[in-house]
Amino acid sequence: MSVEELWNKLKNATGCKSLLKKHLTEERYKNLKGKKTAFGGTLADCIRSGCENLDSGVGIYASDPQAYTVFADVLDAVIKDYHKVDKLNHPEPDFGNIDKLGFSDLDPSGNFIISTRVRVGRSHDNYGFPPVITKEQRLAMEAATVSALDKLKGELAGTYYPLTGMSRETQKQLMDDHFLFNDSDRFLRDAGGYRDWPSGRGIYFNHAKTFLVWVNEEDHLRFISMQKGGNLGEVYSRLVKAIRAMESSGLSFAKRKGLGYLTFCPSNLGTTLRASVHIKIPKLAASPEFKAFCDRYNIQARGIHGEHTESVGGVYDISNKRRLGLTEFEAVQEMRRGVEACISEEKKLGKWWRIW
Repeated sequence: MSVEELWNKLKNATGCKSLLKKHLTEERYKNLKGKKTAFGGTLADCIRSGCENLDSGVGIYASDPQAYTVFADVLDAVIKDYHKVDKLNHPEPDFGNIDKLGFSDLDPSGNFIISTRVRVGRSHDNYGFPPVITKEQRLAMEAATVSALDKLKGELAGTYYPLTGMSRETQKQLMDDHFLFNDSDRFLRDAGGYRDWPSGRGIYFNHAKTFLVWVNEEDHLRFISMQKGGNLGEVYSRLVKAIRAMESSGLSFAKRKGLGYLTFCPSNLGTTLRASVHIKIPKLAASPEFKAFCDRYNIQARGIHGEHTESVGGVYDISNKRRLGLTEFEAVQEMRRGVEACISEEKKLGKWWRIW
């Protein structure tokens, strides 16, 4: 559909509650419809998924890193609304001193935390996002990424597995490990996220399977550090070392002043950092005050299989809610304090039930 057809579908939609519908006013549409980025991105590229899927929550993607400037009139409004901020004044990156973090294992007893994970998204600053990138460009980006991954040493050293030509045995192993991503998201598909699938896409992980990189899943890159248990210090330090190693290998990541690191979806900007644990908190989760408790500590509770899923056996995925407007170190500290509060509250509730 043309940009006019997309706009008319959105404008005439009833019951649509997306942020795109809310913030793409007629004035903004007329101002932006003829603009184009240096990557060739258009307003149609940004809004197509949200117009095709009127049940979208956000409804708008960035066509490329420059879209955050060219289409800032609507994207900035969406970003402020989604992230609940009044100003776009995200600070410069600050991961803290990983040699003196001040925290390590959040659950030495092992009674509560099953596993810990910290991830970030990154975009090459010289390539467009899925709506505009060509197959040849994606392959070139993959090659540059693999070249940097091949330079990782020590505990980060590992193997890259391209999706193209992947054997069934490898696919099964990666699925069993919950590492393999797929092309099943309709919102992402309509945004161009799966063009030329699976070309230019793959997965890297270190030998211990505690560091993982997704290449060209949704974002250009997604770095993930994880392990069993609650040692947030080890997980976070490993991720920071990996990010610094990739940057020192010559990769340059897209940023914009006031927005931090840029990614395909405006819901994941700034630090792009999501620190999480799978944690057993059945009594706290059953409390009617659970949501208010999470809000108080700026944490988010999900089912263990991701957003919009249910808990299994009282186990929840607890993560930091804020990504924009604070540093990476501050984000991981918010998650730490929230998780420690969850454990403390679960212990109190457990003691109350035993007394009762």
